Amino acid sequence: MTLAVKQPNPSHVRLLVLTPEYADFLWLGALLSRDREMEPDLTWCPDLIDCDDLIRNTHFDVILWDCVFHGGSEDAFLQYLSVSSSEKPVLALSAELASERAVDLLANGASDYLSRQSLEEWGLRRAVRCLWYRQQLSESAHGQLGREVASGFINRDLFFDRLQQALLRAERGGQRLALLHINLDDFRSFNESFGYQKSDQIMLKLAERLRQNLRRVDSLMRIGGDEFAIIVEKVEDSLDITQIIRKLVTAMGEPFSLDGQNVVVSASLGVATYPEAGHSPENLLRRANRAMFEAKRDPGTSYRFYDRQLHITAGYQLRLEADLRNALRGNELEVYYQPRIDLASEEVRGVECLLRWNHPERGLVGPDEFIPVAERSGLIVPIGYWVIEQACKRLQECADLGHPGLVFAVNLSFRQFHDRKMTETIFRIIFNANVDTSLLELELTESAMMHDPEYAQRCLRELNQLGISFALDDFGTGFSSLSNLQHLPIALVKIDKSFVQDLGQSADAEHIIRAIISLAHSLQISVVAEGVETEGQLEFLRQQHCDEIQGYYYARPMPWNDLVQFLDNRSRTACLQQ
Repeated sequence: MTLAVKQPNPSHVRLLVLTPEYADFLWLGALLSRDREMEPDLTWCPDLIDCDDLIRNTHFDVILWDCVFHGGSEDAFLQYLSVSSSEKPVLALSAELASERAVDLLANGASDYLSRQSLEEWGLRRAVRCLWYRQQLSESAHGQLGREVASGFINRDLFFDRLQQALLRAERGGQRLALLHINLDDFRSFNESFGYQKSDQIMLKLAERLRQNLRRVDSLMRIGGDEFAIIVEKVEDSLDITQIIRKLVTAMGEPFSLDGQNVVVSASLGVATYPEAGHSPENLLRRANRAMFEAKRDPGTSYRFYDRQLHITAGYQLRLEADLRNALRGNELEVYYQPRIDLASEEVRGVECLLRWNHPERGLVGPDEFIPVAERSGLIVPIGYWVIEQACKRLQECADLGHPGLVFAVNLSFRQFHDRKMTETIFRIIFNANVDTSLLELELTESAMMHDPEYAQRCLRELNQLGISFALDDFGTGFSSLSNLQHLPIALVKIDKSFVQDLGQSADAEHIIRAIISLAHSLQISVVAEGVETEGQLEFLRQQHCDEIQGYYYARPMPWNDLVQFLDNRSRTACLQQ
């Protein structure tokens, strides 16, 4: 099924919108409809069957792709789009932040990326217009290519030709070469404040200032609305490149005068060097682009190098992600359990369910290594539901084995809040398991709450009505205040282990722990201290009336059978002491 919405002037930009939801198609159309510089012609494609026919038999200028629309492999579908559409620009949309998804998507063929979290009409219109302009110039053999390339968009073929010629010179002369990819930070604010024409003047002023700080052998090109590329030839080493970059950074830090106002810009620079980062123009640009997005993580004007180690790390992460997909299907994942001890009674009050991966070749892979991969890839969503299923199953077994009333705590990833069926899925899991929901506790971090606060609060309240309780993990390391928690169904906070491990060494840690316990108790919220390893830490927490502790002092995370034995031993010890 396809549905087309035709605008009055079909000669303007034509977009293929790949999204399964009609409401999203209408939403995107509404965001684009008020653009006075283009009249978009949108075609909706909600399923894969029509997608191939549309791409092969209909002309589109830009493809607007919702990343949930694919046939099982996001990377493979993106590659298919690039090949089947004759390399038409693909604007990717997803719920994740740009810092989390943009690097991989752009490396795999997307032309640009926008996050739903911050999507608004100006940003979408600007991205579509920019890709459209690039495509128009790329397809045209004419245009104003004779003008100074820094004053407008450059033909993509000309850019790659210049870079290819520079690479040939570097190869013949046995020299190094660097490609700098510069992207202005938050350029939309300039357009909103000054308008498109004035903002373009900023780019022209910046281009002139950059040129003044380059050598004659270097080439400066504007390759996008807010992007420059610089080819730096005849460099001796990374120190030589760094000195050039520092001059550029200093130049960009000086304010510009625009309509009597001083304007300050910041930018992110990605650097890829020949021969280290590749031997072709495509590889160099892709890797400079990747390094640029890495630089986006740093505040202000900053730069990052794409080096071999970064390349190795990226390849390793991709292999690890593929192995993790297989692990979920191949029963390689396992849940370990770490007891939580009631400080007043010394009884086991509950356990935290922790994920472990038994890799067939590498053995036990630590969570610090594979959890970030699961988060970035989105695999943490199905994995998280699987852990909840395992917890419900063990919760029932625990009661049958003579240990009723234990709370099973499961970590809830912020990514699961991207799943709009989260509440429904968790309800189905606990309904099928037929367990006492008051014994199921979901641990979440502040980042999970900050993703979409209103939606997160609604989910928590709905699940809380089913009897599920919630704990705030790693408390004290973020920006929440306990006073804000009174508006949420939070029954417990967990003091981050970094504070516990500083006990005896830092007076600040003691003050922080005292304050957290005192304020939590005033709000009728229980407190668990993580990472307890010594008698001194235990005694301090007991004096402060901490409710529960968790850490190596009592027990490490352990497999299910070891946990059952641990519980049996403590029960026998308790009986002997009575």
